[in-house]
Amino acid sequence: MSDTSNYRLLHTMIRVKDMDKSIDFYTRHLGMSLIRRQDYPSGEFTLAFVGYGEEKDNAVIELTHNWGQETPYDLGSGFGHLAIGVPDIYGTCEGLEKEGVKIPRPPGPMKHGGSVIAFVEDPDGYKIELIERK
Repeated sequence: MSDTSNYRLLHTMIRVKDMDKSIDFYTRHLGMSLIRRQDYPSGEFTLAFVGYGEEKDNAVIELTHNWGQETPYDLGSGFGHLAIGVPDIYGTCEGLEKEGVKIPRPPGPMKHGGSVIAFVEDPDGYKIELIERK
């Protein structure tokens, strides 16, 4: 086995139907920054990276938009969710709800004890778990 002590998670990639809507969701609603965005005309796709800090120090989300995609992506049954820590989950969800963000699981304690959580959905239906972290 090789030495893995310098390995780290770089990013998670999700496919999105409307890049502008997705960037707006992750930056305006969840407070991430758009780190970089680039079109690849020969491959007919665009990549955008969003997150809470620069890639050299933080894991980020890679949003991939395939230009010819007209129908929503099938989210499948393998992907679960992304998770984001927030200091005030009730206030966060109240603000998101006012902005029209879908909240399929309102904030409250986990069913089997532990953290206070909520689930929201991005424009493509990907689930994001919010976990209260004071």
